[in-house]
Amino acid sequence: MNKTEKYRTAFRMIQSVVEGESDMIANMANMAALLHEAFGFWWTGFYRINPESDQLVLGPFQGPVACTRINFGKGVCGTAWERAETVIVPDVHQFPGHIACSSASNSEIVIPVFQGNKVIAVLDIDSTEFNTFDQIDKEWLEKIVSLIR
Repeated sequence: MNKTEKYRTAFRMIQSVVEGESDMIANMANMAALLHEAFGFWWTGFYRINPESDQLVLGPFQGPVACTRINFGKGVCGTAWERAETVIVPDVHQFPGHIACSSASNSEIVIPVFQGNKVIAVLDIDSTEFNTFDQIDKEWLEKIVSLIR
């Protein structure tokens, strides 16, 4: 099964799991688990924006222990939040200001989660391989996070 087919299958599964569930945290948890299981990523999870601290705060995830808080514009997650767009990093060691929560991470994709026009969270996925993520990942992951309400 190629990457597009895997995403198509994962999308249908996620769609059926989140359908009818109004709790955002529960939906994020199931999305992270499903994506992590389907693709075998190193780390798959969400950071939610805490409006009181104006930071990203660790949310539901699968993988090893992670950074708990990330500032606006810092690292790949903070940059995706600041730009309000998906950021693909083929080699995290070349990304200025990369936050190394795990030395095993070599590539990363971060997708903003929107409520209306406002970013409310980001989906962060790390791989131990270089150059893991591309436009196919971007397209499907943006479609998947759009299911979060």
